[in-house]
Amino acid sequence: MSNEIVRFSARLIHWELGDFAGLGYVEIRGEPEEAIKAHELMRRLELGKRRGFGSVKVKVTLGDSHWSTSVFPSKDVGWFLPVKKAIQRAEGLEEGDLLEIELELL
Repeated sequence: MSNEIVRFSARLIHWELGDFAGLGYVEIRGEPEEAIKAHELMRRLELGKRRGFGSVKVKVTLGDSHWSTSVFPSKDVGWFLPVKKAIQRAEGLEEGDLLEIELELL
C-alpha cells in the first residue's frame, strides 16, 4: 500500500515566540487538513493510541528541498508544518512567500 500524497499552497509565517523566534511554519487548511485528519484517525485506530501531540509523520517536498518531520494539530487552525531556518535559507524564502508543498503522509 502506498502512502497518501497531499499537495497544497500556503504562506510562510514566522513564529515570534522566545526559543522559536524565526522558525517558519505554514497553516494547513481545507481539503489537505481533512486528509491529514483522516490519516491520523486511521493510524490511531490501527495502533490504539495517538502519536505525541497528535502529530502525523510526513516527508516534505518544497522546491528542491526534501525532509522528514511531523505536522501538528492546532487548536486554532487545522494543522501546522514547521519549516526550519536551514530550509528557508536553502530555498531563499521570506515571511509571506506563497509555498507549493507536497506531503507524503507516513
